[in-house]
Amino acid sequence: MTINVLVVDDSAVVRQVLQAILNEARDIQVVAVASDPIFARQHMQKQWPDVIVLDMEMPRMDGLTFLRQIMSERPTPVVICSSLAEKGAALTVQALAAGAIDVVTKPKLGVKGFLEDTKQQFWQIIRAAAAAHVRKPKVSTETKQPIATSGKGDTADLVHLAHTTEYLVAIGTSTGGTQALEVLLTKLPRTCPGIMVVQHMPEKFTAAFAERINSLAEIDVKEAETGDRVLPGHALIAPGGYHMEVQRSGAQYVAKVFRGPAVNRHCPSVDVLFRSVAKHAGRNATGIIMTGMGDDGARGLLEMRNMGARTIAQDEASCVVFGMPKEAINIGAAAEIVALGDLHKTLSR
Repeated sequence: MTINVLVVDDSAVVRQVLQAILNEARDIQVVAVASDPIFARQHMQKQWPDVIVLDMEMPRMDGLTFLRQIMSERPTPVVICSSLAEKGAALTVQALAAGAIDVVTKPKLGVKGFLEDTKQQFWQIIRAAAAAHVRKPKVSTETKQPIATSGKGDTADLVHLAHTTEYLVAIGTSTGGTQALEVLLTKLPRTCPGIMVVQHMPEKFTAAFAERINSLAEIDVKEAETGDRVLPGHALIAPGGYHMEVQRSGAQYVAKVFRGPAVNRHCPSVDVLFRSVAKHAGRNATGIIMTGMGDDGARGLLEMRNMGARTIAQDEASCVVFGMPKEAINIGAAAEIVALGDLHKTLSR
């Protein structure tokens, strides 16, 4: 089956290069290119694509507005391909919340070489997008003030005990995870255990993503820093480009954030977090593997289960991409399979 793709980008070079590299794949065909959403609409009236590759900053209509129109009218897999810098990260988070499947960050310089060098990765993203179950995104209207945190991670006053009754939840997710995390985290009460999250996301975007969820959720959500306590009613999200582990400091759990080589092609890696939780928290933890492409996290979740932790996989019907949960289920890592809409109740129990 051929995946029909529409490329929408105001750069003629990007349109040309994307068309060339995508057409190299036997199962992908660029059926049209457009310099802005208005021209894209004209093509879509003739043939609706299976996947749309969309830039964010374009003339006549920005990509975010166009994305929201598409998701409202006819939900379709959309991959954002943008050169947004750090201050544009919030806009990218909005796009993911609006229903975009994935984000490819193209550099401002050398974009042709970058796209050519990463073409196989791009093929995989297009294939995953085509297989995704796209739904109209949930519209959130409630907001709250951002939390104030020092982020200094002062652990000098931590009490050292041999055992602890503190509990934590470790979550790993990738493609479709930004929407899934919003659904889950915004339903949790402030009495929930401390949460640590690895979401496969580019560097510079995780802070804006955390701020967005924090504004919507009852619990406090922030991008993790080394030394942050894992506290009830709080969620720590691993920064893009950094691994995150949990460590014990006496009776308390704290986060460690560090640079390191990619694990399972990802940094942050779910396996890195899960393995540290297996080692330092054991049966005092719950591990949840959610929607995503690939197998990152499956073996780490198995280690958690072997150490007595409760382990959960999101069910196929509620996943955008079932790859990561499926792999965990196949190797016996997940003791429970739960729908996204029921995960908050499962954690409450």
